[in-house]
Amino acid sequence: MLAYYFQLAIHSLKRNKVLTALMVLAIAVGIGASMTTLTVLHVLSGNPIPEKSARLYRVQIDPRGSFGFRPGMEPPNQVSWIDGMNLLHAARADRQALMTGGLVAVQPAQSMLDAFFAPARYTSAGFFPMFDVPFRYGHPWNAADDQASARVVVLSHALNEKLFGGRNSVGRMLDVGGHALRVVGVLGDWRPNPLFYDLTRNSYNATEGIYVPLSTSQVLGFAHDGSTDCWGNGGGSKRMDPAAPCAWLQFWVQLDTPASAAAYRRFLVHYSQQQKALGRFQRPPNVRLRNVMQWLDYNQVVPANVRLQTWLAFGFLFVCLVNTVGLMLAKFMRRQGELSVRRAMGASRRTLFAQLLVESGVVGLAGGAGGLVIALLGLWLVRHRPAAYASLAHLDGAMLMITFLLAICASLLAGVLPAWRACSITPASMLKSQ
Repeated sequence: MLAYYFQLAIHSLKRNKVLTALMVLAIAVGIGASMTTLTVLHVLSGNPIPEKSARLYRVQIDPRGSFGFRPGMEPPNQVSWIDGMNLLHAARADRQALMTGGLVAVQPAQSMLDAFFAPARYTSAGFFPMFDVPFRYGHPWNAADDQASARVVVLSHALNEKLFGGRNSVGRMLDVGGHALRVVGVLGDWRPNPLFYDLTRNSYNATEGIYVPLSTSQVLGFAHDGSTDCWGNGGGSKRMDPAAPCAWLQFWVQLDTPASAAAYRRFLVHYSQQQKALGRFQRPPNVRLRNVMQWLDYNQVVPANVRLQTWLAFGFLFVCLVNTVGLMLAKFMRRQGELSVRRAMGASRRTLFAQLLVESGVVGLAGGAGGLVIALLGLWLVRHRPAAYASLAHLDGAMLMITFLLAICASLLAGVLPAWRACSITPASMLKSQ
């Protein structure tokens, strides 16, 4: 029966091609605009590490002085060197990593390549297993290398392609910041978006080519590249001075169970109380432990204009649906004579209503195809915008399915009222007028 209704719908739509084209165009434009903005929102609000995001937590404590204190204030987003090292060495989490971003000069061994600056990550050994970082060649350094401030380096996949043509570079020496470092590993194709573990840099499409032990970066005096929050007498200190009262490091922990997370929170409170008793902290214990998605929400990583554009696009889709309702109502009411004859021959209202809804669904299917073309064009335009997230605007399989589902559902919704009105007229009165 559904196939028969489909054939009737095609035949009916062909009879009035102009009206059909207007309905399809209204659906297509509304779907295209809404799916363009919805796809961008979907990409930007995605989970960068879905398999572990609920078990990875950003640590915040408040070591600042009493000046300016207000109850309920948020602690700094980062930690100081002293606190970061204390928490790292306490090893109360299943895994932990202390890190910051940097910028280092790289001197390629090949004479045809000029020296250049590469974004770097100075971190402890727990970074790689905690974030499930894939390796193409070699392996990460270990805790002993952290302790010894080993002259080792891990390269990103892209930087290894640039420096060594993608070959296995493990064991090779590389001049980084004027110091010879030995390559111990090369990452696979790994680029989390957004860069959740360090939002002080570009949130989207951020690239890091060099990974060096945090202790090594301190010994060699590598440049820090990130935000710094100082208090007290720390304003005039060097940003990477371990003794300065400044928060400039990110500390992440992996806690595999809710009980572990609760225990670690209690540990942070106890640590803050202990440091207050020693005179380092002056404020009451003020700690936060947010998992990955909570951390992204707290920092409002998704641009506000993207959310606004999405709401506006769906408002535009609503306007298009209202226009489609009017067009469908005009089309269905013109067919009252045909529908009355079918009623007189024994067809029920339910049967006619289903037939008209199938016709509405066919309009939605065609509108979805047109909307897909418009959405692809819209995403192409987004990718050419000067925004950090622009290159991420691609339609994946899930959004492709949503495009057609939304179009069909929207057209069915738009067809309910016209179909009901067309089926509610008494056949006798319509037949008398023929």
